[in-house]
Amino acid sequence: MSTQEKTLIQRVRHPFRSRHVQLLKRETLTPSFVRLTLGGEALHDFKSDGFDDHVKLILPHEDLERPNLPKIVDGKPHTEEPRSITRDYTPLNFDPVNCTLQMDFVVQGDGPAASWARSAPIGQWLGLAGPRGSMLLPEDLQWQWLFGDESAMPAIERRLAELPANTRAVVRVQLNDAADQRSWQSAAELDLQWVDSLAEAADALEIPQGHGFIWAAGENRAMAALRKQLLAKPGAEARRMRIASYWKQGESGHHKVIDDGA
Repeated sequence: MSTQEKTLIQRVRHPFRSRHVQLLKRETLTPSFVRLTLGGEALHDFKSDGFDDHVKLILPHEDLERPNLPKIVDGKPHTEEPRSITRDYTPLNFDPVNCTLQMDFVVQGDGPAASWARSAPIGQWLGLAGPRGSMLLPEDLQWQWLFGDESAMPAIERRLAELPANTRAVVRVQLNDAADQRSWQSAAELDLQWVDSLAEAADALEIPQGHGFIWAAGENRAMAALRKQLLAKPGAEARRMRIASYWKQGESGHHKVIDDGA
């Protein structure tokens, strides 16, 4: 096995950082999505190297002008009472000059983050923590598969924006509402389909030759099944794959990487 094969995924750790930011702008993208712009001088040293990074969104607390932020105590993040609700989100577009960060939110449903994203007043203070680390992939990939449901769309959009012209991206996104489709562009050769079933979409594909990688994210049980399905394909390798559970039916605040024990 070559050194390149052994180190296909490079993991970079970032110093722990939490900060207060303000809600600056809300933009409706589709029936189910809004894009929020957050800003503040505290973002001057924000760093996010990987397309599937996640930050902890620390929602406003009704008793505080600014929510309490976590600090490292005995090597672990600790937040003083009263604590706010937190959720994981993908940092999408960061502007280091203007110290702004954009994130997309699914606003269907009555969860605390969705409700806040729909109706929070412009100017409100909230908190961000992280990202704690990033996954970096080789720059010489010849192909990449990107699979996901609505929760994976920000990471997919970010990845497509950074892929070079000498690679091919196969993207399959499962939506509950066809009106949430996007007009994504990429320098890479793009094969994009909006599908009713990720399992059926994966079944129709064959692992290409060459140096590639498979990434997927979505609901826990669906991603565990998709990983097994993909690994059963001729030419599939676990080290050329990252499957993440961004949410779990019936559970709040869930985020993990799927492994063989899932």
